[in-house]
Amino acid sequence: MLFDHDGVLVDTEFWYYKAGERALADIGLTLDKDQYLSDMNQGMGTWAQARAAGVDEQTIDRQRKVRDDYYQEYLRTEAIEIEGVVETLAELSDHVRMAIVTTAKRRDFEIIHEKRQIRQFMEFVLVREDYKLAKPHPEPYLAGLKRLEATKEETLVVEDSLRGLNSAVAAGIDCAVIHNDFTKAHDFSQASHRIGSLSELKDIILGATRLPALPRGPLAGP
Repeated sequence: MLFDHDGVLVDTEFWYYKAGERALADIGLTLDKDQYLSDMNQGMGTWAQARAAGVDEQTIDRQRKVRDDYYQEYLRTEAIEIEGVVETLAELSDHVRMAIVTTAKRRDFEIIHEKRQIRQFMEFVLVREDYKLAKPHPEPYLAGLKRLEATKEETLVVEDSLRGLNSAVAAGIDCAVIHNDFTKAHDFSQASHRIGSLSELKDIILGATRLPALPRGPLAGP
């Protein structure tokens, strides 16, 4: 299994939005949430609205750093756990090999997981610095598949956004989409599965007949 990260394993997407909203407010702009969600769906984000308002690139570069600082502040101070994630991963780890393929930056990812238990179940993590082209391009999940040394047919991607789903579909990998309030209006018609919580993955993976447990051994590093 190849997991997306933000919105799937940790509840961070709201705080990323709030950080961008705060960074734009610093220069007198209001971030329209609906437009932001639409822009994010196309691989853009906060700065599309800034450019549309005529903000110059030097100011955008400065405020991007400000946004990143705000976001890291939220990551350190806000509750971003999703109930049941660790327990579900622990049960799945007996039966499937798992990894994370995320657009999160390495520093943000490290802050999130300084004191959390999620990484222990993953064979590796691919962050934004580990590949050239971001989702919805297939490169992130193709890179994950290669690192996992698995076939497309035996792998499942878990996502929460259309951008991520499109990346998985373009890579030729089945995708389960988990409900997220930030992305609930997206068109997920190409998803192989729609689930309300991560715990439902157990039914998809284990099915009526439980799979044999995987042999235990040391996991690879990130």
